[in-house]
Amino acid sequence: MCRCPGDALTVTGKMAAETGGTESGGGGGNTAEELKERANEYFRVKDYDRAVQYYTEAITINPNNAIYYGNRSLAYLRTECYGYALADASRAIQIDGKYIKGYYRRAASNMALGKLKAALKDYETVVKVRPNDKDAQMKFQECSKLVRQKAFERAIACDQHNRSVVDSLDIEGMTIEDEYSGPQLQDGKVTLDFMVELMKFYKDQKKLHRKYVYQILVQVKEILALLPSLVEISLDKSQQVTVCGDTHGQFYDLMNIFHLNGLPSESNPYIFNGDFVDRGSFSVEVIVTLCGFKLLYPAHFHLLRGNHETDTMNQMYGFEGEVKAKYSAQMFQLFSEVFQWLPLAMCVNQRVLIMHGGLFSEDGVTLEQIRNIERNRQPPDSGVTRNPSPV
Repeated sequence: MCRCPGDALTVTGKMAAETGGTESGGGGGNTAEELKERANEYFRVKDYDRAVQYYTEAITINPNNAIYYGNRSLAYLRTECYGYALADASRAIQIDGKYIKGYYRRAASNMALGKLKAALKDYETVVKVRPNDKDAQMKFQECSKLVRQKAFERAIACDQHNRSVVDSLDIEGMTIEDEYSGPQLQDGKVTLDFMVELMKFYKDQKKLHRKYVYQILVQVKEILALLPSLVEISLDKSQQVTVCGDTHGQFYDLMNIFHLNGLPSESNPYIFNGDFVDRGSFSVEVIVTLCGFKLLYPAHFHLLRGNHETDTMNQMYGFEGEVKAKYSAQMFQLFSEVFQWLPLAMCVNQRVLIMHGGLFSEDGVTLEQIRNIERNRQPPDSGVTRNPSPV
């Protein structure tokens, strides 16, 4: 697991070989070339961390070779270190403006970081140079579609801002079928017994009734909406908190964390630092479990927003499809609303700052700016977005 800015598109298919694959370049067997070739060997066997190590050594010897940066950028893409991948791709293009693979990798990195317009510009460059490359055309069309969709969403955002899927739900009228034998909320409230039974139920790959999922999501949305964008907590010297990174739909990994470290409780607090969903096949089970514990221990179980708690990522990486397959499109809309209210960062004892994407790409961002971010929305392409000032 790599703690780097964002998440993104991994180069696959034909382009991995033709446009995305590592290169040998030319250099005639000097030390940098030998290191690069060794890195390529590690890349081919999918030891990407070792590949990065040797590409870096090659760059140290010859910092003006676009191919070295391009190859390391692809290795960073494969390890999901998309911020580093973006920097390397940009440096490769700076060195050689005709290095087309640099544009492809920069596009993939920008798309991962939600910078869709920047990604589209680079994909356009790729398809102009390689008009017969089907994979490049596919990525260009996919990115174009997302840019148009995002523009449409912004256009209707004002109309939808005060509307919620909750307004159209009749949760109390939802019938629990006689054959349902799973966990049940008592008086609509989450208890520890419910959570223990739910986790056992999920381990058997059974589906929680939609009524209870809706109840959990509505309640957790109400709690999250009351929180600031920057949550600040204090711990005594004798206290500790466990910080967990990306779970990405890996429910059994989540269960292993609780097995090794203990279930959440007031004396065993947790911070889950974003990217709960996508990629894995059990994203619904992961996020419902996390939301359940948030309801059970609201002051001791914390959830922060990652870049995969966004509509664009959920469309590309599977969560939207999973929710629709297991429940409904309406259910996904409610998940989306919940995600928009997730806090963006936490500060522990005024000393430790925790956020999913790491530090900012621009200098001078203050804690006060983070506090003032209007988060009940899909993220902008770039920059820190403040709450509007009162008139």
